[in-house]
Amino acid sequence: MIIIAADWLPYVLPLQRPWQTSQGQVLERRGKLLCLRNDRSLSGWGDCAPLPEFGIDEPAARAFAEEMAHLDLVAQSAGLPLHAWLSGDPAVASLAVNSNLGAISGLSEGALQASLDAGFQVLKIKVGLAAPAEEIARLRELAAGLPATIKLRLDANAAWSLPEARQFLQACTTLPIEGIEEPLRHPVPDELAQLQAGLPFPLALDESCHLLTPAFFRHPPLHRLVLKPARHGGLLKSMEIALRARAAGLECIVTSSLESSCGLLACAQLAAAIAPNSVHGLGTAEWLAADTGQAPRISGARLYLPEGNGLGFVLAENWTKVQDPG
Repeated sequence: MIIIAADWLPYVLPLQRPWQTSQGQVLERRGKLLCLRNDRSLSGWGDCAPLPEFGIDEPAARAFAEEMAHLDLVAQSAGLPLHAWLSGDPAVASLAVNSNLGAISGLSEGALQASLDAGFQVLKIKVGLAAPAEEIARLRELAAGLPATIKLRLDANAAWSLPEARQFLQACTTLPIEGIEEPLRHPVPDELAQLQAGLPFPLALDESCHLLTPAFFRHPPLHRLVLKPARHGGLLKSMEIALRARAAGLECIVTSSLESSCGLLACAQLAAAIAPNSVHGLGTAEWLAADTGQAPRISGARLYLPEGNGLGFVLAENWTKVQDPG
C-alpha cells in the first residue's frame, strides 16, 4: 500500500452547552482531520483533537490521528471493520453506552427524564465541583426518584483530598452507584486501594495514567480502567493496556474526549475490540452543535457501529460550515 496524498482539514465545533469538569469549562472543540489516500483509491481518516484538560496535548492528538488514518486504510484493505481487525474476533453490531448528563450542579429534570425515556440504564454525572456534603445531598435526592434498575456513574476528575474522598465514597455505599472515576486529587496506589476496599462498586483510573506501571498491574489498587486512546498513545497502545488489564482482572471501558464524529468512531471501534459487553462512555456527539461527519447512531442506549470496513467515517456534506477559517 502506497500513500499518495495526505491532507489536514482544520475544524471548530461549538458545543451545545459548556462541558464542565473540576478543571474548568470547555466551550468548543478545535482540531483537524487527517485524510490519507492510497494507490487503491481508499481514504483513511484520523482526528487530531487536543484537549489539555483531559491530558491530551497536540503531539499525542496528532499521533493518534496519524495512527487512526493508517489503521483505517489497513482494515479496509483487509476487508474488515476496524474493531474486528484489532481484536481478531467476529464483528459486533452495537455497544451499550451511558448517557452524559454533565455536572450535577447543572442537572435538569428535563435532561434526566430524556435519558430515562431513551432507555439508558447508566447515567454519568460529573461531581467534585462543590462540597462533598452538598453533592451527596443532591445525589440522595436524585436517587430517590430513580427507577430501581438505573445506576449512576460518577466522575470526580481528581477533585478530592483523601479525607473528602472517604467521606463521599462512604456516603455512596447506600446509593445506586455503578462506579466512580478518579476520586483523588493526588492519587497513589496505596490510598486508592484503601478507598476501593469494601466498596460495592468499582473505582476507576482515568486521567492518572502515569500510575499504569508494571507494579500497578501486578497488584491493581482498584477495579476499572478508563481508556481514552488519544491519551494512551493510540489504538494499538490502548489494546496493549487493555490486554494487560484483562490479565490482571481489571475491567476496561472506553470514553471519548469530546472528539468529532471521526475520533468518536475510533473510540467506538476500540471499545468493540476490547470490551464489547461493557457500558462505554461514548454518547458524547449530542454535545456538539456541529460535527465533521455522521456520528454513530444511538438507539435504546446502544451505539450502532457503521456497517462496512475500516473506521466507517464519512465526511459531512456541509463540511465547509465547520472548517476553521484561521
